[in-house]
Amino acid sequence: MTQQNLFLGIDCGTQGTKAIVLDASSGQVLGLGAAPHTLISGANGRREQHTQEWLDAFTAATHRALQQAGVDGQAILGIGVSGQQHGLVLLDEHGQVLRPAKLWCDTETTAENDRLLAHLGGERGSLERLGVAIAPGYTVSKLLWTREQHPELFARIAHILLPHDYLNYWLTGRAVAEYGDASGTGYFNVRRREWDVELLRHIDPSGRLDQALPPLIEADQSVGTILPAIAERLGINPHAVVSSGGGDNMMGAIGTGNIAPGVITMSLGSSGTVYAFAEQPNVSPQASVATFCSSSGGWLPLICTMNLTNATGVIRELFELDLPAFNALVERAPIGADGVSMLPFLNGERVPALPHASGSLHGLTMTNLTRANLCRAVVEGTTFGLRYGLDLLRQTGLQSQSIRLIGGGSKSPVWRQMVADIMHTEVICTEQSEAAALGAAIQAAWSQTGESLASLCDRCVSVDPASRTVPVAAHVSAYQQAYERYQQLVATL
Repeated sequence: MTQQNLFLGIDCGTQGTKAIVLDASSGQVLGLGAAPHTLISGANGRREQHTQEWLDAFTAATHRALQQAGVDGQAILGIGVSGQQHGLVLLDEHGQVLRPAKLWCDTETTAENDRLLAHLGGERGSLERLGVAIAPGYTVSKLLWTREQHPELFARIAHILLPHDYLNYWLTGRAVAEYGDASGTGYFNVRRREWDVELLRHIDPSGRLDQALPPLIEADQSVGTILPAIAERLGINPHAVVSSGGGDNMMGAIGTGNIAPGVITMSLGSSGTVYAFAEQPNVSPQASVATFCSSSGGWLPLICTMNLTNATGVIRELFELDLPAFNALVERAPIGADGVSMLPFLNGERVPALPHASGSLHGLTMTNLTRANLCRAVVEGTTFGLRYGLDLLRQTGLQSQSIRLIGGGSKSPVWRQMVADIMHTEVICTEQSEAAALGAAIQAAWSQTGESLASLCDRCVSVDPASRTVPVAAHVSAYQQAYERYQQLVATL
């Protein structure tokens, strides 16, 4: 039976590529593989990657996953690809990559974004027209930047792709896009689910850019069959079908079973994300809420904080603590850290919207300046940012019976309890922490087998009962006071 329903799920992120082998019949993940990427960092916030590294990592991670699963790659029926959102990959007419991919975390195009935002009538005008407020990380400002900085390359653009679109192109030779990932480009209308061609003509009146746009396909449609040479390179079945794939958040939603109202997914990674499924595009008046399309046929209102385990990691390094020692100190300090508050905006911040802020400590006295209080204050501060975002999502009418917690931070019991208490909502982790790769594999099975997405998620997404964490009433009220202190401090910035 096992050999009958094998699917490969790929997640190409900033730090590396992960591959999983899923048996969609039993719902079991049979093998997991990973391979790293390097980042090109430059002045002015340049963050880029060579696309060749993605292809090499894709290949290595796939080989490792197949090896761990102990299965024959010829049994793989389909592939789904999850990719980091907002990145820009430009190809010429021969399908050659024109320059390194600009990533979601690149801020070199801030000035171009500001000019495009002014053209749209500010954040309010952008929300009215597109349903999202464009931000420097989005793809659209990268196109304007390319036109101004590299006019000779700009003149050769034949395909404008997102990272996951490019991997699908490499796999199949076909350039297409999918609604969820397309929502994060800044030239897509999320309410009408279509490209905003006029905005691209504002960047280049010749109409060349809109001719380079890929056609859009639905999330349950496939891109095509894998190319024979790529199948051979990966060691898999040359008849394997490549599904539409999507952005990492959209695939993470599928991989946590977040495909109907009521569930909220929260990721405690280097940055933090909170998102939930919605049946209608209820666009928030708050520019911080991105009402993207989902990759399951609805919408996925989402907030992203820039500082999470990257901020807690800095404090850990400062005190030279390993993870268990850090967690023990967090646990030793009381709720509210004896009055110590940290605004952990070490990268600036998106939620709350403070792009030029820096980190700060408040409420220090001779008696409360301890390692334990500082460790607790950084974890509380980052988690308050997620609460701030969750409140914005709840204002759009989202209900949450439970929070599904993923990402590195979710492995810490003390942090799980903190999330449950601060959000006043039950928290549970999924068994498979590689939610985006799992979601991509489930989507591949959905597009191939014709089985409903809901029944696939029921079988393939399992929660870890041991991680279930419920809010403690006394903690909830104590955290509420500390959160109000955080809000007052944010208001002064």
